[in-house]
Amino acid sequence: MAEQIIIQPGADKPNQDVFAETLQRLAETDRNIIAVTSDSRGSGKLVPFGKKFPNQIVEVGIAEQNLVGVAAGLGSCDKKVFAVSPACFLTARSLEQIKNDICYSDHPVTVVGISAGVSYGALGSTHHSLHDFAVLRAINNITIVVPADNYETEKATELAAASDKPVYLRFGKKVMPSLKTDNSDDFMFGKGRVIAEGNDVAIIANGETVYPAVQAAEVLKEQGIHATVVSMHTIKPLDTALLAALAAKCNAIITVEEHSVNGGLGEACASWLLQNGYAKPFKIMGIPDEYTVTGSQVEILNHYGISKEGIAKEVMHLISK
Repeated sequence: MAEQIIIQPGADKPNQDVFAETLQRLAETDRNIIAVTSDSRGSGKLVPFGKKFPNQIVEVGIAEQNLVGVAAGLGSCDKKVFAVSPACFLTARSLEQIKNDICYSDHPVTVVGISAGVSYGALGSTHHSLHDFAVLRAINNITIVVPADNYETEKATELAAASDKPVYLRFGKKVMPSLKTDNSDDFMFGKGRVIAEGNDVAIIANGETVYPAVQAAEVLKEQGIHATVVSMHTIKPLDTALLAALAAKCNAIITVEEHSVNGGLGEACASWLLQNGYAKPFKIMGIPDEYTVTGSQVEILNHYGISKEGIAKEVMHLISK
């Protein structure tokens, strides 16, 4: 039967804040944890961390390539390194360093993209991170994780600190309600979380798009349509066993992401399903391949239909075909 969804709006924080608090908690008992920032300890909520552990934080200034190089060097010395910088710059300016210095050199560094997606809003396309899933998916030896809420953020940070492999964590700036299920301890890399269950359609989302997907499921329920909602927090490795189960039981599948429709969660799911013989009505919701409109994060997402009403509308259209 469907799991019980417990939503606690107003009781939670931006995922970036929870990441910083969790990292500080872990550093209290593990002095090998090091944060490296590129003039981003403020936006990364790491000012308290730096005050408490001045010997466990490195500031390189606005120099993302140096950030990754320094992080890789520390990782080679058995430090547990978190390289924190705005996702739009971190995964573009320093992509070569992420590829060669961290992934191909197999250093235990967690690359942390903050203010991701369209979190920077009206600062415009130069500050939007709509490419990071696509470029990082093409690089061998990196786990890509996009937590949906504070619970997933805390668990992802803990797992990253315990990992001896490269990890990419992606966080936005919005306050996120907790999406708690009956299974209160069900987070692990590579395994999607089923937030709600239904047999008519599967809505697969990640990051800050999971909550509007849950809201859309409630709208659809009023129309007699029952949706499974999945937080597919790990894009790589993808939970293909869950994908297969969803394709077997649901009549249609729709993916939702705060990323370009090219190269992200949707294309990862579509590629695996098609190559493994699953033919179902399928829709990718994300940011289209165009000059992105300017506005706040909410205004941009609403413009592209990434809202409870927009997702519900796309589901209705998809299953009517």
